[in-house]
Formats: sequence, C-alpha cells, structure tokens
Amino acid sequence: MDLLWRPGYGRLSFLSHADPIALPSKHIDTKSTSLLALCKEVTPPCHLNPFLFNGHLQTFWTAVRSYDVPVYYKRHNFSVEDPAFAGTFAVDFAVPEYEGEDESLPPRTTYLAEQEFGKIGSDDDRPMLVMLHGLSGGSHEIYLRHVLKPMLGAGWEACVVNSRGCAKSKITSAVMYNARATWDVRQTVKWLRQVFPNRPLFGIGFSLGANILVNYVAEEGADCQLKAAVVISNPWNLDVSSLALQRTWLGLRVYLKAMGTNMKSLFEEHVEEIAKNPRVDINRVRKIRYLFEFDRELQGPSWGYPTEGAYYRDASSCDSLLAVKVPLFAINAEDDPIAVNEALPLQEFRQNHYAVLCTTSTGGHLSWFESGGGRWFAKPACQFLQRIAADVDFEKLARFRRDAVSERTKQCFTPGSFVPMRRKLQLQSQIR
Repeated sequence: MDLLWRPGYGRLSFLSHADPIALPSKHIDTKSTSLLALCKEVTPPCHLNPFLFNGHLQTFWTAVRSYDVPVYYKRHNFSVEDPAFAGTFAVDFAVPEYEGEDESLPPRTTYLAEQEFGKIGSDDDRPMLVMLHGLSGGSHEIYLRHVLKPMLGAGWEACVVNSRGCAKSKITSAVMYNARATWDVRQTVKWLRQVFPNRPLFGIGFSLGANILVNYVAEEGADCQLKAAVVISNPWNLDVSSLALQRTWLGLRVYLKAMGTNMKSLFEEHVEEIAKNPRVDINRVRKIRYLFEFDRELQGPSWGYPTEGAYYRDASSCDSLLAVKVPLFAINAEDDPIAVNEALPLQEFRQNHYAVLCTTSTGGHLSWFESGGGRWFAKPACQFLQRIAADVDFEKLARFRRDAVSERTKQCFTPGSFVPMRRKLQLQSQIR
C-alpha cells in the first residue's frame, strides 16, 4: 500500500523512448525541446475529486448529469469516395452560437445549407482539430466538448468525424463502423487539406476513437497530414481489454453489458439497412447481451472476421504505435476499468521516438473528474496541442523524419522485418 496515498491526488508517470524526438522551434531565440520534455511541461498535477477515489467511481460519475459545455455545430454528410466502403458519413463543424435547432439531430446541431457548404473553404492559417469520439458516441459527448470548448476559445477551428450511424447520422450501406475504420477520417483529412490548404491539422481521439486515430496515423506513416495527435483512454489491445473485462462481475455485468446495450440500440436504429447484409443474422444480433457478443454476431460477419478475438487482434492499435511518425501524446489512467492497465503497450512506447505515454494512478475511463466538475485530461491535451502548434517548426521536423528513414535503410542486414501495419483482413481496396 502506498503510504503517501491521498484521495484525489493522482500519481503521474511518463514513458517514452530513451531518445525521444527533438521538436525544432520556429522561434530563432529558442532551442529545440524533446517531445517528452514538452509533454511533462504541459501536464499539470493530477488533483481529482477526492470522493471519486477509484476508477469505478470516476467512470460511474460519467452517468451523472454534470454542468454543460455548450458547443454549436453545423453538419455535412459526405459520400464515401472509396467504393470498398460505400455509404455516407457525417462531419460536424464547430461554429459560433446561433439560434434554431433540428430535432432530427443532437442538441445545438443543424445541417449546413448547400450554399454555406459551398463557401466553407478558406486560405487562413488557423490550426484545426480533427476529433474522433468513443464507442457509440458522437460530437455531442461531454468529454469531447471539455477539450473542444477551450480550443475554440484559443482561436482554433475544429470538426468531429462521427462514426457511421452515430450522433443520429444515417447508415446508407449494409455495414456500420469498426475499431480499424480509418477510411472516413482519411477522406475527411484529405478534404480538409484541399479546402483549407494553409491550416495545420491536428487530431485527438477518445477511447475507441483513440484506437482508430492511432491506426490512421500509423497507416499514413511519414506522409500523415496531421502534425500531431493526442489520444485519451485508448484501449490499445482490444483482445486483452475484452478478456480482462470478462473476468470480473463489474466488467461483465456492468461495463460490457452497458456497451453491448448501447451498440444494440444503435443497431436497431439502422436495422433496415444492416439487414441487407446477407452475412448478418439479425435474430442472433438481437439476442446479444454483451459487447463481445455483439462483435461476434455483427462485426465479425460484417467485415469477414471468423471470431471476435480475430477482429480485436487485427483492429488493435498496440502494434500500430510502432509505425507512428508524428508526435503522439497518449493519456491513460492506471485504474481505468475499460481500457485496462494490462493492455497498455509499454514496450512499444519504449521503441518509438515519436510517442509519449502519460499515466495517472487514478482517473477511470474518459473521466478524471475534478472537484469543480471539470475533467483534468482536458488541461494537458489542450496545452499540448496549443504549445506544439505555436512553437514547433514542422517543416524542419518533416526533414528530420525523412533523413531518419533514409539513415535506417543504410543499417546492417537483418534476416527479417516486422511490419506493424500488416493486417490479416485484406480489404477490397487493398486487393485491387
């Protein structure tokens, strides 16, 4: 037992490569700083609500109505360009406050008129944040808005890529989304690069969205159009996390059941479209109770995985971390009952110069509630993004990245090579 333990005081730990990348400064009179040093500088002490003194209490508190963080959105539905992933997906753009509402959408969200969307492009150079929510969530989620609100106040632009069928968006094909569904965020980033050519783009993901974001950044490698990324409460190894949850009563009967119920409700909202997929047995999906059963009966058949375990192992981002080539700041709580501590890819963080992991001894899942109602994780996340956007010379960093790749090709012969992004499931767009 830790004799220095005090309720609400979280112990901070940082993990990185022994030689993390140096971030070149855009200011002539300022020296470069290491990624690890920057992450430490922007991370304040972790002082949480002392009455929520463990991960379960912190996580349960997310179900309690807390004070509002108002953010207004305008939505546009994009048609998917890649025929392998046919359908549509919704992107919500953060906008100034306005009057009016659309009852078919989440609160404070309306559609962009065709004329508005046609004029959305800009040559300004304001930094822009691309956000990915958690399982069955959306742009309306309060944890997401705890980060978004202060970033907008700091002059940033932002958008949220809603997973298909989430946040009252419509599914227009026979599949939903999954934990390695990087195609919609890829199309979004590509489109943003075209219509906002001068804006530096950054990413942040929460829970399942964090897993997707790491997979996306890794797939893009040195060509990633995001300058840096933050991931909060990433489950990392989905197979390990699922098995750990199944071992305990709370894990199975509370967390997995709640997540399974949420996904089944989402499925029922779009069952008419999903029923067009001949590989899905609708009646079997309707009988599920837990998330792993949902993944067994819907996600596996939908995408071609034989078991939920095969799906989890293929879609996890723990190996993907090794292929990340942009600054990545990860924040996890050691007492997270969902993104469990044993699933953290500790050795992989030690192998990647571009990644830093910050763990807190307490905080739960997407929680970290402070006494005043705020969420602690928003402070290091926002400060990291603002500092790296304001201070880092990304052109110099990109040149360093290219030089480092070139130098590695000169290294001595090895009998084999590990490819972190080699997936077992071959998607149609990869086969063509």
